[in-house]
Amino acid sequence: MAKMLRDIWLLFLSNLRTTWRSPIWIIIGLFQPICYLLLFAPLLKNLAGSPGFPRTGAYNVFTPGLLIIIALYSASFVGFNLIDWLRSGMLERLRVTPVSRLALLSGLVIRDVLLLLVQCALLIGLALIMRFRPDVVGLLFLVPLLVIVAVLMASCSYALALATKDEGALASTINLFVLPLSLLSGIMLPLTLAPEVLRNIAKFNPFTYAVDAARALVAGNTTDVSVARAFVIFALLAVLGVIWATRSLRQAMM
Repeated sequence: MAKMLRDIWLLFLSNLRTTWRSPIWIIIGLFQPICYLLLFAPLLKNLAGSPGFPRTGAYNVFTPGLLIIIALYSASFVGFNLIDWLRSGMLERLRVTPVSRLALLSGLVIRDVLLLLVQCALLIGLALIMRFRPDVVGLLFLVPLLVIVAVLMASCSYALALATKDEGALASTINLFVLPLSLLSGIMLPLTLAPEVLRNIAKFNPFTYAVDAARALVAGNTTDVSVARAFVIFALLAVLGVIWATRSLRQAMM
């Protein structure tokens, strides 16, 4: 166990140093959410108070969805790094080392989670300037939910990268699933404003429950049933995602 923890720490530091050489990607990952916050969120002010729109304020409704967007999209495309490792022979060199495949995956995912938290902190700071007023305790509870979502998406991204071994195929596959998942989760607008048919379809989308939980936590409703539901759903999915990615790594490095 001690050896695995040491391996995870060393791999995390190595991956972090590599990322730190190009910090511009942290800002690039924030570009789309910041555009939404600056250019789309103000349009929701006129909807506040209308039937079906939550009464917590436009920014308290929209910002939690943006945080889920960052966790969803930023972690979904980390698999490009692993494809680069495949082509450069990095994975081949790691294959002959005694490092655990789970430790290898963990070192990558922990780096991805740290970058996500930095991006979320920057977005929250900007949103606070624009009248985002979250419940502090609820916001602290939201952090582990974002982490779990990021672990799930990063693990799936690495597994898909090993399956496709091509940047174009990986991007197409991710967009095929991520775009409808995000649109049908109520990230942009509350699903209470959607037609009944879309609300029924959204019940089968796990990210719907993540967005509902994020908004409940920001409003201070930490005991809301949506919060427990989201944590359970994404904890199970994250475990499955880690198992899938670990097995894919083992097969790729045999």
